[in-house]
Amino acid sequence: MSPIEHKHDASRETPDRYGAFPRLTPEQLQDLAPYGERRRTTDGEILYREGEPFREFLVILSGTVEIVQDHGGPEEHTVAVHGPGRFLGELGLLEGEAAFDTAVVREAGEILAVPVDRQRALVSRDPVLGDLILRAYLGRRYLLIGLGAGFRILGSCYSPDTLRLREFAARNRLPHRWVDLEKDKEAEALLRRFSIRPEETPVVIWKCERVLRNPSNTELARFIGLPAPSTEAGQCDVLVVGAGPAGLAAAVYGASDGLTTVTVDAVATGGQAATSSRIENYLGFPSGISGGELAERAVLQAHKFGARLRVPAQVNGLTPQDGEYVITFTDGSRARTSAVVLASGVWYRRLEVPGIDHLEGISVYYAATVHEASLCQADPVAVVGGGNSAGQAALFLANHASRVHLLVRGSDLHADMSRYLVDQVERHPRIEVLLHTEVREVSGQEQLESLTLEDNATHERRQLRAAALFVFIGARPRTEWLRGVLALDEKGFVLTGADAQPAIDATQWESLGRDPLLLETTLPGVFAVGDVRSGSVKRVASAAGEGAMAIRLVHEHRERAGNLVRTAGPEGHRPVTGQSVSVRRPSP
Repeated sequence: MSPIEHKHDASRETPDRYGAFPRLTPEQLQDLAPYGERRRTTDGEILYREGEPFREFLVILSGTVEIVQDHGGPEEHTVAVHGPGRFLGELGLLEGEAAFDTAVVREAGEILAVPVDRQRALVSRDPVLGDLILRAYLGRRYLLIGLGAGFRILGSCYSPDTLRLREFAARNRLPHRWVDLEKDKEAEALLRRFSIRPEETPVVIWKCERVLRNPSNTELARFIGLPAPSTEAGQCDVLVVGAGPAGLAAAVYGASDGLTTVTVDAVATGGQAATSSRIENYLGFPSGISGGELAERAVLQAHKFGARLRVPAQVNGLTPQDGEYVITFTDGSRARTSAVVLASGVWYRRLEVPGIDHLEGISVYYAATVHEASLCQADPVAVVGGGNSAGQAALFLANHASRVHLLVRGSDLHADMSRYLVDQVERHPRIEVLLHTEVREVSGQEQLESLTLEDNATHERRQLRAAALFVFIGARPRTEWLRGVLALDEKGFVLTGADAQPAIDATQWESLGRDPLLLETTLPGVFAVGDVRSGSVKRVASAAGEGAMAIRLVHEHRERAGNLVRTAGPEGHRPVTGQSVSVRRPSP
C-alpha cells in the first residue's frame, strides 16, 4: 500500500476550500523520497514550533497533524488538521522566516522530512511541484493574515511609528494583529502585564513572552526571522537598489549571468506591484497573478541563482571612488560595487484635503492588500484614481466591501485605464463609477465616516458615506538621495541614455570613448530602470524587461571600460591601471 493510500479518517481533516492544503500524488511522494528521510512520529510530538525557524519540509505519510495558533497560550486554537499526502509549513519556510504556528502530532504515524535547502532546490527545479507548494504556501500565509495570527503591534492610531510598523508588516506579508491603544480594551491589560509605559509604545509582542519597544524595521525583521542586513555588504559586481519587478528582474538576470549580485530594498520585496491584488495583463499568466505571488516567485528565482537580497536596507548615498561606487546605508554600513542598477520605484502621492492627516493608516490607505481589505469588513469604501492601480484595487475591494465607489477626476474611464479593467469595473455589481468627481474633505474622528465630493463640471457638492478611502492618484520618484549626484528631470525622475547626454560631464566620459548607454545615467556604470526612470512605461512587464536589459548593458559597460579600478600610485596619485576582465556573456 502506498503512503497516500493509507487508510485514515478523512473527516478529521480540514477541507481544502482555498487551495491552501493540497495533497501530493503518489508519484510526487516517490520523487521527494530520495531527498529526505522517513521518520516515525508519536502522539503529542511537536514537529515545529511558533517563533522558531523551519528546518525541514515535512510530508505526512500516515497519521494526522494539527496546526495550532498560540500553542499552550490563552488564545490557543486550531488552524487546520492534516492527514496523509499533505505537507506542512507555509511561506516562512521558503523565505527563511520563523514559523507563525505550531505543528502537533495528534495521531502517531510516519512523516517524510526533507531539509529546507533541498526542498528549496526542488521547488526551483520542478515547476509542477514548485507551483503546487508555492500556491499552497501563499494561500496559507493569507489565511494566517486573515486570522490575525503572528505577532501583535500595540500602538496608537495617531503614532507615525505605529503606522511605520504596520506598513512594514503588511508590505512583507507578515501575519500580525494591530491593537489600537486608543480604543482596544485588551491593550491596557497587555501594557500592565509587560510593565510597558505609554511613552514606550508602539511595542511588538509575540507569543505573549517576547517584547520589542518601538523597534526599527530592521529590529522587527530580525525579531521574526527575516534575513536582515549585515553590518557590511562588502564587494559585489552589481548592486540593485529596489526590489520591485525591475529590481528583482535585474537580480535574477545578474546572478544567472554569473555576476555577484546584491539587491536591497528599504521596505519589502515586490515594490508597489506587490500591493496589487491581481495583475491580469502580465505575459504568461492568462488568468492573472497577484502582486504578492509574482514577487515571491521572483524572489525564489533570485535565490536559485545565488543573488543576495537585503530587506530592510535603505540606501542614502552613492559616491564614485576609484573607478567603482561606494553605496552607503542609513544604518552606517557600506558596500562597494562595479555597477549600480537603480530600481527604487515611486511613492504614491498623498491626497491633500482637510481632515485626512489623522486618518492616514487608520482608514485612509495608499495600497489595497489583504491586510487593508480585512479591515473593511462589509462597509462601503471609496477608491480615488482613474488608472490601472485604482481599477485593480476597486475590483479586489469589491470582494470585501458592501459597495465600492470609484472616484475619477476625468470624464472618461478609458483615458488612463486598460480596456480589460474598464470592462470588469463597469460590469461589477458592487462598483459605482463617479466621473468628474474630486474629494474636497474627509470627516471622522476615530475613523473615516464620510467624504465631501465635488462634481468638477457642475461644482455641486454632496456627502458620501464611506468607512475607508483608498488613494491611487499618481506617484513621485524615490530619488531625494540622488539630487546633486546624477541628473534628474523636472519631476525628479532619473535621466538616461540620450536624455542624459546633455547633462554628462564630458571629461568623465572621454576616457571611456562612448556616450551613455540606453538605460545609463550621467554616471558611467549606473543604470536606472522601471518607474524611477524618466520616460519609462509604468507597467510591470516593461519594468521587468528593463531590469533584464540593464544587466546586458552592465556587461557591455564592463567590457568597454575594462572594469577600470583606480589604485593608489606613487606619491598618492591614483592613475587608471585596470585591465579588461573576462565576463560570461548573457544568453541571447
